[in-house]
Amino acid sequence: MLQIGTIAPSFSLPDQNGTMHSLSDYLGQKVVLYFYPKDMTSGCTKQACSFAELYPQFREKGAVVIGISKDTVASHKKFEEKYGLPFTLLSDPEKEVLQAYDVLGEKMMYGKKTTGVIRTTYLIDEKGVITKAFGKVKAQENPSQMLDVL
Repeated sequence: MLQIGTIAPSFSLPDQNGTMHSLSDYLGQKVVLYFYPKDMTSGCTKQACSFAELYPQFREKGAVVIGISKDTVASHKKFEEKYGLPFTLLSDPEKEVLQAYDVLGEKMMYGKKTTGVIRTTYLIDEKGVITKAFGKVKAQENPSQMLDVL
């Protein structure tokens, strides 16, 4: 996990509509950047839907929510449409941003060790500095946790 007080690594990734997004596009805004394992899975769906439910409150506090996984643009589009997600989902199939944010690692899944995305959320301030970092977050609780720290 990256350290609080460090500059957030830059990125340029496509969203669920194929539009490119860079972290620098969000300078001047707080960014809740969450990394999740896979679209349409139960934990990831709970987390995304909780972020969607609280999204107006994030916006009131001057923050945007961005989710990143290794899923494709097409998968993100289906996920967005099925659950009415009002925020940006970025596709990182090459795992470059996942590695830059130190969210790939060993974890237990169904009793077996596997390498994958460790559910992690960062709060990045208006200048691009990481101000909060939460690793191994609980999917459904994470959105309200992030709203509380804003």
